[in-house]
Amino acid sequence: MTHRHILLNKPYDVICQFSDAKGGRNTLADFVSVLDVYPVGRLDRDSEGLVLLTSDGWLQHRLSDPRYDHPKTYWAQVEGLPTEAALEHLRTGVQVWEDFKTRHASVRLLDTEPALPPRDPPIRYRAAIPTAWIEIVLTEGRNRQVRRMTAAVGFPTLRLIRAAIGQLKLGTLAPGESRELTPEEAAYITPLSSLARVPKMKRDVRRRSR
Repeated sequence: MTHRHILLNKPYDVICQFSDAKGGRNTLADFVSVLDVYPVGRLDRDSEGLVLLTSDGWLQHRLSDPRYDHPKTYWAQVEGLPTEAALEHLRTGVQVWEDFKTRHASVRLLDTEPALPPRDPPIRYRAAIPTAWIEIVLTEGRNRQVRRMTAAVGFPTLRLIRAAIGQLKLGTLAPGESRELTPEEAAYITPLSSLARVPKMKRDVRRRSR
C-alpha cells in the first residue's frame, strides 16, 4: 500500500483536526484537501508550525508515542531574557505537574529571532519588557508542555512554533501552506514506518506533544 505524507505549516488559531464538533473554528480541512491523512501528534490552537499528516497509522503512532524518543523541535518566544540557570533547569527537568517531571531536553537561547512571518494577531507588546527566543527539543510531551515548562522557570511563552519533527523541517513553508515530502524526506520516513514495536514502558505512557 502506498501511503500519503503531507507537511503543513499550521497557522495560529487553527485546531489540529479535520472537523470541529463545536463549529465555527478553523480546522486542518481549511488548508489540506487530501483525504484519509491524520496529524502526527497535535499542536494547540494557539501554537503554530510543522504538522506531519500521514495515512500510515503505524507511522503516526511511531512518531507520537514517547516510548520511541522521537525528537520534536520548538521555538518559543518568551517574556523576559532567560538566565543560564533557567535554561539549565529546562534542560535537566521541570516539575510541571505534581506527578510529572519533564525529561532531559536540549535547550538553547537563539542568537537571533527566527525568520518567521508576523503572527496574526500579533503577540502583546510591552515596551518595558524584552522578549527572547529559545529552542527546545523534546522527546516526550503533555498538553501545553513547552508553555508550562517556560512558565515554571519564570519566562512565560508568548509565541510557540514547532520547527521540526526529527529531520523534517518547517523550512520556508508559509502559514497555511502544505506540500508532499521531498524524496530525501520520504527516505527518512520510510524506515521509521517499518521499525519494530518496543515494549511498553513500566512508567505511565505520557500523552502526545502539543
